[in-house]
Amino acid sequence: MEGDRKLNRILVTGADGFIGSHLVEELVKKGKKVTAFAYYNSFNSWGWLDTLDTDIKAEIEVFTGDIRDPHGVKEAMKGMDEVYHLAALIAIPFSYHSPHTYVDTNIKGTLNVLQAARDLNTARLLVTSTSEVYGTAQYVPIDENHPYQGQSPYSATKIGADRLAESFFRSFNTPITIVRPFNTYGPRQSARAVIPTIITQLLAGKEEIQLGSLTPTRDFNFVKDTVEGFIEIAKSEKTIGEEINIATQQEISIGQLAEELIRQINPNAKILCDEQRLRPEKSEVNRLLGSNQKIKSLTNWAPKYTFEQGLAETIEFFKSNLDKYKSEIYNI
Repeated sequence: MEGDRKLNRILVTGADGFIGSHLVEELVKKGKKVTAFAYYNSFNSWGWLDTLDTDIKAEIEVFTGDIRDPHGVKEAMKGMDEVYHLAALIAIPFSYHSPHTYVDTNIKGTLNVLQAARDLNTARLLVTSTSEVYGTAQYVPIDENHPYQGQSPYSATKIGADRLAESFFRSFNTPITIVRPFNTYGPRQSARAVIPTIITQLLAGKEEIQLGSLTPTRDFNFVKDTVEGFIEIAKSEKTIGEEINIATQQEISIGQLAEELIRQINPNAKILCDEQRLRPEKSEVNRLLGSNQKIKSLTNWAPKYTFEQGLAETIEFFKSNLDKYKSEIYNI
């Protein structure tokens, strides 16, 4: 099917980030011609792409720009057959005091990609959503028909971006798929996320681990499984015009997660509640457990990594890269 459409040139926005860098790496390993859209900066940093093996980097073309600028976005998308749009602001606490930047990046940035895809007749566009658009589960497992709840400015902007993507499919027949990963974790993840914040504190030798609420549950995807989900979704014509969860359909509480990491790294550590890490009460998403029935019915995807395997690989990464993280401060 993929060969029939002769798709070969791929653009990944947000390629310098956590999931984006893993996606670029895997696409290159599969022999794809990949252009990585990275955030322009005066340091000439390509984010996590800088850490990839030399032979992988040699195969990547890097386009530096800003997803908020429609001209640069369109320039990057010229000649591309597939576009994986991952560029976004994702930290929830940061969105509480800087929501304007989330509108500019997540909504307007997505609009720039959509408009360019329409103008350029891009063959496939995958727009990245988040399980946060569902808010606290009203029923489980959460399927793609679950209501949306804007429980943070971040999730509200992602809902807006998703609905814009839907409108371009319905209005202009732009070949869009909305890809909705549940909580992805693994090597290269930002320290503001829960698994890295626990691991970095433990590896730094702290005996008291500071966390927010311990009761919420999450459905954790190992990043390599998330990336395979994107790739499998892009292979199938049946996924065009659809919204598709990537989920394990299993849940674990933040407290249970912390206890497991403490057991693996430093059994003497204890958990302390840090007030600044608590979300406002009505903003906390208390339960996320995703349904993966749709992705399994439309593609050949299934998670390959157990939670234990994913955690072990993640811990090993942070052991080797702890100097890249500021474990002594709260990363928002």
